[in-house]
Amino acid sequence: MELSFKHQLPLLSVILFLPALCMSQDTFTCSRATYYGSPDCYGNPKGACGFGEYGRTVNDGSVAGVSKLWRNGSGCGACYQARCKIPQYCDENGAFVVVTDYGEGDRTDFIMSPRAFSRLGRNADASAELFKYGVVDIEYRRVPCSYSGYNVVFKVHEHSRNPDYFAVVVLYVGGTYDVTAVELFQQDCQEWKPLRRASGAMFDYSNPPSGQIYLRFQVSDSAGIYWVQSRKAVSSDWTAGATYDTMVQLN
Repeated sequence: MELSFKHQLPLLSVILFLPALCMSQDTFTCSRATYYGSPDCYGNPKGACGFGEYGRTVNDGSVAGVSKLWRNGSGCGACYQARCKIPQYCDENGAFVVVTDYGEGDRTDFIMSPRAFSRLGRNADASAELFKYGVVDIEYRRVPCSYSGYNVVFKVHEHSRNPDYFAVVVLYVGGTYDVTAVELFQQDCQEWKPLRRASGAMFDYSNPPSGQIYLRFQVSDSAGIYWVQSRKAVSSDWTAGATYDTMVQLN
């Protein structure tokens, strides 16, 4: 039996309307989430962003790996609100997570630490039921990161070797900023030199200048692109794993 055009049009309208439901309620996007195994339910200190121990414990361990939101590493450190869609189990506010890793799953945008995934539930019993699902439908949106009392910090990556190889990650970046570039100041030629995005959130520079290292980093958000210069230099005797306070806060 063939449908006349006047019968087809309402059906077409329903089909076209369905995707809009996944972009409702203040730009929430529909997706799916799962979780990864962890001996202590926190994040993975070897996550692809290169955050190390920070990536395990930041945001009380409520962290996630992403794929589509990775954006060549510039998605590292971004914060999201995710809430699942099973009314009897899911908390209305859901979980707030920080991106610290890359991960692909079964049509999922988030692979969460167990601590993060448990916060999708209304209570402990509800969270236990969600874990049984393994993968749940969610809706998510980007939200500002908030690190009250913390300045932005440069951490010298563990792969660094003084004086031959210098690598850093930028931590405690508040707001909805993406870190898109890092530069160091070359004193002898009086100009800023770009570091290479080596992987994830790690930027590196071979044979860095001797003496103190002055750094600045570029951030972008919906309002534009900005350079932020650290108010303190990295000391000449820098070592792998050391952290340096920029004396700057971003909110």
